[in-house]
Amino acid sequence: MLRLLFLFCSFQTFFTVKSGTPSLWVFATLILGDTPFPEFSMVGMLDDLQLFYYDSDVPKLIYRQIKSEHEQEEQTDAGIVFREMHMDMKRKALISKHELNSTQGVNVQQRLASCELLDQDTPGPMRSWDAFNTVNDVELNFSIQQETLQAKGAWPDLWSHIDKERIRLTFANIYSPVCIKFLKRYLNMRKNETMTVKPRVRLLQKTLPDSSGAKVTCLATGFYPRHINLTLLRDGQSVSDHQVTGGELLPNGDETYQMRKSLEVSTEELQHHHYTCTAEHLSLDNKLDIKLELVAGVGTRTRVPPVVVLGVALLLCVGGVIIMCLRRRRHSSSSDESTQETDEPLQPLQKSAN
Repeated sequence: MLRLLFLFCSFQTFFTVKSGTPSLWVFATLILGDTPFPEFSMVGMLDDLQLFYYDSDVPKLIYRQIKSEHEQEEQTDAGIVFREMHMDMKRKALISKHELNSTQGVNVQQRLASCELLDQDTPGPMRSWDAFNTVNDVELNFSIQQETLQAKGAWPDLWSHIDKERIRLTFANIYSPVCIKFLKRYLNMRKNETMTVKPRVRLLQKTLPDSSGAKVTCLATGFYPRHINLTLLRDGQSVSDHQVTGGELLPNGDETYQMRKSLEVSTEELQHHHYTCTAEHLSLDNKLDIKLELVAGVGTRTRVPPVVVLGVALLLCVGGVIIMCLRRRRHSSSSDESTQETDEPLQPLQKSAN
């Protein structure tokens, strides 16, 4: 059970950090065997925030950290979706248990499923991963726009055309409509409630030691929530994704996030092009535009014009001459005073009275 729990948490950490778009996640577990846990249970997450819990012992949504104004409707939708998911996962687990001759002890079927919103609230793909006793056996990718289903893994090889069509219709008519509706609703609810922290954004240039070029890096850090649009621009135009490295969303130690995008350029490109960085975030009223920043100590080089070098050298020489003259004048004045004191007549010593 500890191994299964570790896998479950690993799935959650990886996918919530990896995705940069608003996402609703469902982590479901079905257990076959004698345990004190419900046969079917699931947790709903808005990115890294737990929204609700559901299990087969008490088949209703139990809200966490939110109070929904549409609870009755959501309870009905959740009952339809999660009952269907419960039966589907149980059917798969029983077949896998028989095929693998795993009739002893506890057997576990797990599922990770998500839907997401792209720019302008456009529904993105809906994904699902299944594993039986920690071994992945199916990965599904459903396009909400085209209503097409792509399947990978051991299970899809056993499906007939009828099985695939049934699963596609389940995604199209049950899973995706409810998931997108929940996601939009919870995003609007959290927009006014969630704490926001503004990103600190910098655009840095670092000289590459093994070449004549440099690396231009756009860095945003310390922001919350996790969704951010970070764009590297050349002369006001977005740099194509295949030229840019990085872009992964990473957690900081204080529950905020960071992201960086880098571009390697030649010296000639630096001289002929202007690089900027833009950031869009929930905490910002307007788009944040950042210009290139040269920071000492990180490999940047600033070329000093020859005229400036010559001027500094000339000032140093003139200063040296002035200091020498002052010292000679002071030494001469000291010698004259000593001579005057020597030329004065000596006064006879008076004898003391006996």
